[in-house]
Amino acid sequence: MEYKQRMRYITLCVLLLTIWTTQLIPVMGKVYADHIYPVIAYCLSFFSRLIPFAIGDLFIALSIAGVLLYPVYARCFQKKKWKRILLNDVEYLLWIYAWFYLAWGLNYSQPNFYQRTNIPYTAYTPENFQEFVDDYVEKLNASYMDVTSVNKDLICREIVSGYHQISDTLGVHHPFHKSPRVKTMLFTPLISAVGVTGSMGPFFCEFTLNGDLLPSQYPATYAHELAHLLGISGEAEANFYAYQVCTRSQSQDIRFCGYFSVLGHVLGNARQLMGEEEYKELFNRIRPEIIELAQKNREYWMKKYSPLAGNIQDWIYDLYLKGNKIQSGRKNYSEVVGLLISYHTYCTGKKK
Repeated sequence: MEYKQRMRYITLCVLLLTIWTTQLIPVMGKVYADHIYPVIAYCLSFFSRLIPFAIGDLFIALSIAGVLLYPVYARCFQKKKWKRILLNDVEYLLWIYAWFYLAWGLNYSQPNFYQRTNIPYTAYTPENFQEFVDDYVEKLNASYMDVTSVNKDLICREIVSGYHQISDTLGVHHPFHKSPRVKTMLFTPLISAVGVTGSMGPFFCEFTLNGDLLPSQYPATYAHELAHLLGISGEAEANFYAYQVCTRSQSQDIRFCGYFSVLGHVLGNARQLMGEEEYKELFNRIRPEIIELAQKNREYWMKKYSPLAGNIQDWIYDLYLKGNKIQSGRKNYSEVVGLLISYHTYCTGKKK
């Protein structure tokens, strides 16, 4: 074995052992999230923001194509043996795996929301859920605005300001740059077909939004994906932070979008926890303009959605989340309501 190849293998093994050790030892996950990731994220995002398109999307697409096409090229044109071809493909995938976890993925090993914030977990009860829902619906209705356009500069300023406000008390990093650069996904039609509205590109620490996003969805989706860039791995937590920064905004448009962003999750939980009459009464208390907006948004996305592609993507992402300590898988999105109830109970208790 050549010296360079041996050193490459040794380096890869060291990186893999570092990743697996960090995943097993909680204190190492905390050290990574608190001290190492911010440096990595600052450097990678500083580089990626200089490039106008989503380089992470392109990198993933080229990697998939390369892994699939390389065996044909190597066998037909380089006459390599199948064993060597497969070993090369596996080695490349392992480097990608190491890059993913070292650049961002080890944030899955950090302490959870309750541990980072010292906010006690509050279990669901009919009383505290009803109290939260009453407060939520009142604020949702009061904040309503007919959001027909997107002021991206204003959204960037307000969301960044919001994260600076909550960073020290709610266990999330301050934004790494004054004006984070958000990019449009390269393959928007495909992304819309599988029902994805935004993503965090871990390889270059950039966040992207679906080009088909509606104005009423843009602020909260921006804040959600920025939360991921700031090291938040769980989907429920990213939803929570998006809600917090949007609903604290000086812009009523953004505040409404923040409340509106969790409406589906609140109603989904309410349908499970409330009786039929209670749920109907709750539903009827929401302004009809808001219900109509939610229905129009759903119809808009369903026209773009492919059930087959969407189900495949959901299955893969569910496995991915469960493989990274998010045991509820895709259901984790709706667990934002549990976080909101705990935070609401905590804040209510402090005021008493």
